[in-house]
Amino acid sequence: MAETHQDSGGGGDFDLTQFYQIFFEEAGENLDLMEQMLLNLDIETVDDEKLNGIFRCAHSVKGGAATFGFADVAELTHQMESLLDRLRRHELQPNAAMVDVLLESADASRSLLARHQAGGEGEAMPTADLVRRISELAAGGGVVAVSAPAPQPVAVVAVAAAASTASAPGSKAGRSLEIKVGPLDHPEQADAIRELFRDIPGLGEITSMPSDRKDVRLFAVHTASTDDELLDLFAFHVSRDFIAIKENVAQPTVAAAATRDDPPAGAPLAAFPGFGFFDGSPGAPVSHGGVTVPETKGPAKGPARPVGGAVAQPEAATIRVAISKVDQLINLVGELVITQAMLAQNSRALDPAVYQQLLTGLADLDRNTRDLQESVMSIRMIPMSIVFSRFPRMLRDLATKLGKKVDFVTQGEATELDKGLVEKITDPLTHLVRNSCDHGVEMPADRVKAGKSETGTITLSAAHQGGSIVIEVRDDGRGMSREKILSKARERGLDVSDQMSDQDVWQLIFAPGFSTAEVVTDVSGRGVGMDVVKKNIAALNGTVEIDSSEGYGMKVSVRLPLTLAIMDGMSVGVGNEVYILPLSSVIESFQVKADAVSTIGQGSQLIKVRDEFMPVIELGKVFQIPRFNSEKTSDIMVVVEADGSRVALLVDELLGQQQVVVKNLESNYRKVPNVSGATILGDGKVALILDTGALVRRSRH
Repeated sequence: MAETHQDSGGGGDFDLTQFYQIFFEEAGENLDLMEQMLLNLDIETVDDEKLNGIFRCAHSVKGGAATFGFADVAELTHQMESLLDRLRRHELQPNAAMVDVLLESADASRSLLARHQAGGEGEAMPTADLVRRISELAAGGGVVAVSAPAPQPVAVVAVAAAASTASAPGSKAGRSLEIKVGPLDHPEQADAIRELFRDIPGLGEITSMPSDRKDVRLFAVHTASTDDELLDLFAFHVSRDFIAIKENVAQPTVAAAATRDDPPAGAPLAAFPGFGFFDGSPGAPVSHGGVTVPETKGPAKGPARPVGGAVAQPEAATIRVAISKVDQLINLVGELVITQAMLAQNSRALDPAVYQQLLTGLADLDRNTRDLQESVMSIRMIPMSIVFSRFPRMLRDLATKLGKKVDFVTQGEATELDKGLVEKITDPLTHLVRNSCDHGVEMPADRVKAGKSETGTITLSAAHQGGSIVIEVRDDGRGMSREKILSKARERGLDVSDQMSDQDVWQLIFAPGFSTAEVVTDVSGRGVGMDVVKKNIAALNGTVEIDSSEGYGMKVSVRLPLTLAIMDGMSVGVGNEVYILPLSSVIESFQVKADAVSTIGQGSQLIKVRDEFMPVIELGKVFQIPRFNSEKTSDIMVVVEADGSRVALLVDELLGQQQVVVKNLESNYRKVPNVSGATILGDGKVALILDTGALVRRSRH
């Protein structure tokens, strides 16, 4: 049992809670990785490396949970580790039931960790049934072999990196060694060395030996590796200065060592005192009348595992930063962009010959500000794989529930998107993927009758296109029936006709409550909730397009801006007002004569641009801008595109292109029609950012 560590100044107990957040984050990452590897596991032809990877994830979570005293998590992951250990040693053949129980256990571990992270609020999720099922599966291949899990150090160091330095047994039959580790401020650091002999095949055998000093650990080792190889390997955990190796020491039997030091595989973890738990730690075993039970109240202070200088730490490749700090940095960069725009605007009247040095400095400031903005924005950019990774598990469970066979394919996982957008796009994508599985992909028998393979395919892809990201959800299912949608629309009293284009028909499913599903279930048809999907995407300045072919499948394309914070815009003047058009929506601009515009119907206007007629929208009329100069007329058109359609906006003048910091108008004021946000110009005035999608939709009515 580790002793309470006192600091050099004679202070109180070391506060273990400062490491909680790191542990919760790393445990979540390990559980996510384990789930991903389990879903990709081919139980017919098992890959040993994948099994070892899954085992390492469970082992890391167990060790961390034991270190911090979260006994319920440690117990469950210990049972998972026991089953995985038998699988990777080929004592059992993996099957679907094992994958299912491991996935359920990962979910349960997340729930237990979330409860501990919340301070122990609420009732703990029962895990007795999971533990029983895991134990039965672990014993299903015969007598359970004794394995020897060892305590986990506080820092999970990459054993895989160390493994490359360890030699497999060579021509030597092996040699017996005595390894002395210490004196150490935290002697439990030496337990990491035991882990290496367990995790690296062929390294040898190790057993603990009695030591007459509390700060020194002794081990008896049988190995074929050289001293230098062992020292290189141990240096990942304990400095070479604290390791001494001697030859010709009798080696105790492994069985005896296992009996003395370690619990057998599958045995309750809490029943073995000293297994990674500290006195008084949250969730540590507590004795009540001879019966040991885990204490599962919220996190509390306790003595820490070693974090001292004796451990050789590799240089960190990443750091963890609170998202609030990143948001604050982005806001400051936004203000810097506004200030730079103000300086640039005020410097236009300066004489270049007199103020050459000042103008050169301002040009450098402009360039450096843009580079800084791009670098800071990239901090918030995260790969789409973060979103995509949650769908394989969801589809697996859903397909099993529906009795369907579905392959899930992802493309463009490395495509990056702003973290704020990723969080908001996850729910709409989840709905689209679920609908593809339920309403799109047919039952296996129906697919065979239609001449298809019985396994359907759902593809989720992401790619950059200009200043936007396009995410597509495709399936090779039954597609949508034009006749069925029109029939349902007529039943609901919608104004439809047989002459409508396919694109207009597909848009009908976005009507609130519209569904072609004959039976409403918890998954239901494509129409249930599709209006919410479109509304959520439109709130992100995004668009949704549908393409379908009956009998062959359908595709839903979602187009989003790369970020919501700063964008490139074109500023246009109408009267005395300035408006910003998203540059990604601008196609071209040109000067036009009044007689080039044709009026049709009830005041609708069209203009012909290279053999294509497009609607004309006068921004002055849309926003009811007063005219103080009657001689000034709008004779400039800017063509913008949204939702696959183009319109020509009639403006007075083009003011230029610039970066603008997007401010949310709805949260600071209220929702304004045809406006998606606002920005502050260099002269301190507020300019509205136009919603090109809303303007295009306005032209259709």
